[in-house]
Amino acid sequence: MLEIKNHMILIDCGEGTQVQLRKIKVKFSRINHIFISHLHGDHFFGLPGLISTFRLLGRDKEMHIYGPKGIKEAITLLLKLGDSWTNYKLIFHVLESKKSELIYEDEKVAVETIPLDHRVYTNGFLFKEKLGERKLNIAAVEKYKIDRSSYQNIKNGRDVTLENGQVVSNDLLSFDPPKPKTYAYCSDTAYRPEIIPQIKEADVLYHESTFLDSEAHLSSKTKHATAKEAAAIAKEANVGQLILGHYSTRYKSIDLFKEEAQTIFDRVELADDGKTFDF
Repeated sequence: MLEIKNHMILIDCGEGTQVQLRKIKVKFSRINHIFISHLHGDHFFGLPGLISTFRLLGRDKEMHIYGPKGIKEAITLLLKLGDSWTNYKLIFHVLESKKSELIYEDEKVAVETIPLDHRVYTNGFLFKEKLGERKLNIAAVEKYKIDRSSYQNIKNGRDVTLENGQVVSNDLLSFDPPKPKTYAYCSDTAYRPEIIPQIKEADVLYHESTFLDSEAHLSSKTKHATAKEAAAIAKEANVGQLILGHYSTRYKSIDLFKEEAQTIFDRVELADDGKTFDF
């Protein structure tokens, strides 16, 4: 779950997603956009059940689902066989391009695909905040006795003309808005340095790390990455924070992934069920 600019976005939907959503107390009604990276079961087998639950909860708001070619057929076939069509509009945005493309945009957020290298067609997603409003400099506004009716224009970056004809520059009346944040989600993928220019200086990068370096020989076979490879991507892209996930269960502790990644990149966190990060 990604909460960004008051959007609550679900990224991938494996089995048990509904259970986890209830545990962390996410309001189902806030989810309007679901992004599916690829059509392996651990990334989308929870979707048909979630769609059906929305129906049972009486949802009437449309739902947008972004995912690879085949996702619409897979979901609608199950709905058809179960005679359980939704009573809300289900809108599929089918992804086929092997190049990065803008797939969602509004006044607050933009989302691009990050083409990845896995056994089936797979995308990561880059979520980018847009530049927000400027912040009022209350002391300056009061100094020039500016009426409240001008506040929104100031936030929008405009100068103010006083009654005596004096023009007060916006720079004196407001502060720069916070720097927009970016979140790069790279699900199942082999080591792919080609993504580095696109995710350069992202505030947060989630990158799969299925294996430790001792099993690196399995990476090319399975099209997965090691903790060290994820860290190398993070270092070269100069991201603010790396979050590792998608660990093989062959290892006795996920702490081993963090230890190995930190030999290359310092700022490493470990994803785990129900864990929350606030950036």
